[in-house]
Amino acid sequence: MKAKAKLIASVKVWIVIYPSITLFLYFFGEALSTIPLYQKTLLLTLLLVPWMMFGGMPLLEWVIGRVLVRSDKK
Repeated sequence: MKAKAKLIASVKVWIVIYPSITLFLYFFGEALSTIPLYQKTLLLTLLLVPWMMFGGMPLLEWVIGRVLVRSDKK
């Protein structure tokens, strides 16, 4: 994979993971505040990695595809 493709992939991952982590912690952070950090991290990754792979990234690719199709029509 070339450097440009890696950079684009990294930005796409960041676009999905940052709001996902932020929303997860916003909604569940207080409830999880009593458990140790390693357990919070385990729970966070158990939920967000599948979300990224099967929900977030495909959704982002779909949105990008729709935007690119619209820009090609103009």
